[in-house]
Amino acid sequence: MSAKILAQLIAQGSAGGADLATLRAIAEEAGDLAATRALTRLGLADDEATRDVAELRALLGAWRDAKRSAWKAIAGWLAVVLLTAIAIKFGFGQWVK
Repeated sequence: MSAKILAQLIAQGSAGGADLATLRAIAEEAGDLAATRALTRLGLADDEATRDVAELRALLGAWRDAKRSAWKAIAGWLAVVLLTAIAIKFGFGQWVK
């Protein structure tokens, strides 16, 4: 539900006799309930959830670092192969002998 729709519902309830503080409290409670349900469905409603999310973030960061390093290594090897092929083509390989 968007904020605009929620604002319209609060305005309607206010016009119908409910005070604004009560309607805001209802909306806040509904949001808290929905967040709790979502976290429960994801398995993140227990006391271990903070540590689990921190570990997942660390693992994801390590994966990204490893992926970045692998691409750099591949690029480095490709550059060496390319330069070696160019050197051999132009006869620089005889200098090594």
